[in-house]
Amino acid sequence: MNIERIKKLAEKYRDYTANNLSKLVQIKSLSMGEKEVQLELKRQMEEANFDEVRIDGLGNVIGRIGNGKTILAIDGHMDTVDMGNLDNWNFDPLGGEIKDGYVHGRGTVDQEGGPAAFVTTGRILKELGFDRDMTIYFVGSVMEEDCDGLCWKYIVEEEGIKPDFAISTEPTNLNIYRGHRGRMEMHVSFYGVSSHGSAPERGKNAIYMASKIALEIEKLNDCLPTDDFLGQGSVTISEIISKSPSLCAVSDFARIHLDRRLTWGETKESAIKEIEELIKGMNAEVSVLDYMEKAYTGLEYGMEKYYPTWKIPEDSHIVQTGAKAFRDLFNKEAKIDKWTFSTNGVTINGYYDIPIIGFGPGNEVLAHAPNEKVAIDDLVISAAFYAAFAYELQEKFKI
Repeated sequence: MNIERIKKLAEKYRDYTANNLSKLVQIKSLSMGEKEVQLELKRQMEEANFDEVRIDGLGNVIGRIGNGKTILAIDGHMDTVDMGNLDNWNFDPLGGEIKDGYVHGRGTVDQEGGPAAFVTTGRILKELGFDRDMTIYFVGSVMEEDCDGLCWKYIVEEEGIKPDFAISTEPTNLNIYRGHRGRMEMHVSFYGVSSHGSAPERGKNAIYMASKIALEIEKLNDCLPTDDFLGQGSVTISEIISKSPSLCAVSDFARIHLDRRLTWGETKESAIKEIEELIKGMNAEVSVLDYMEKAYTGLEYGMEKYYPTWKIPEDSHIVQTGAKAFRDLFNKEAKIDKWTFSTNGVTINGYYDIPIIGFGPGNEVLAHAPNEKVAIDDLVISAAFYAAFAYELQEKFKI
C-alpha cells in the first residue's frame, strides 16, 4: 500500500471534494425527499469512474468498485433534517458556501460530508488501480433521519448485500468510533372514564393517570443500568396527548411518547417490563411503535422502532485495522470513542452482526444545529482514511 500516494491524491482532490459537497448541500434533501440529491450523488460516482452505480428500490445510491469475495461497505446517509429557525443561521443553509477552509450548510456534517469524501476515495482507488480480491460498496442511503437503519434492512434483506465489514461516515471528529447506545420508541396509553367536568369524581381522569406515571418514569433515570464505555441508559417523555368528549368533561384517554436510550445489556423486553411494572393495576398498556413510510421511489417500507445497542471490542480486527490505517497515514494514534446519537449501525451491527466502525468528517455537536459547517481538511483526511483502510483490510486479512 502506497500511503504517500493516497495522501497526495486526497490533497490533490481537495477542491474537487469540497465542490462536490457544495453541490449536494444546495439540494434540499429531507427524508423521503432525497431524489434530486441522489441523482447528483450518482452523477458524482459515475464521474469518478466507479465500476457500477445504481439506485435500488428504496432509493439508496449504491456505487461499486471491485468484484472480489470480501465485501466492504462504506455508508453515509443523504437525507438531512430541516433548517429550523432561519434567524439562527448566519448564512444560507442551502448555499453550500465554500469559505475560510469550510463548506457551509445543512448536511455538511450530518451527513453528506462523508459521502462527498468517499466519492473521492473511489476516484483515488481507481487511479491507484485497486485490484484486491474485494468488493467495495459505497452507499448513499436514505431515510436515516426518519428511521435509522431502515435503509440497511432493505439492502440486506431485499438487495441481498451483506458486507463482511462496514464503515459509517457519520461525523466522528476524525476519531474512530466503535458503538453507541440503542434506542426505542414506546407509547404508554391510559384509558379513563369520562364524566361531566362539574362532577369529576364520577369519572376517572386519564390525564392524572398519565401524569403520575410520567413522574415515576422520570425517576427511572436515577437507576437505569450503566456501561463503562457507552454510559447510562436514559428515558424521556417527548409528547403527551389526551382526548375528552369535550372541554367540559373528564379526559378518558391519554398517551405519552417515550424516547428510551438503551445501554449495553438492556433490551427491548427489559425496557418494556420496566414500564409495565409502573402501570400495574392501571387500565393502561405499553406498545413499541412501528415505522412505515413511502420512500421517494414510491416504495412503502418499514420496521419496528427498536434500534439495538451495539459496540465493537477495541481489540477487534476492524477497530485495529482502522487504528493502523490512521497511524500509517498521520503518524499518530487515533482516539477510539463512541457516538452520542444513533446511526445506521443499529441495523448493520445491531441486527445483522456485521463488524463496523465509524470515521467521518465534522463534529457531531453541529449535527441538527444552525450554522452547520465542515472543515475541508476533514474531508481530505476522511477520503484518505477510507482508501487506506481498504488496503489495510486486504493486508491484515490476507484477502
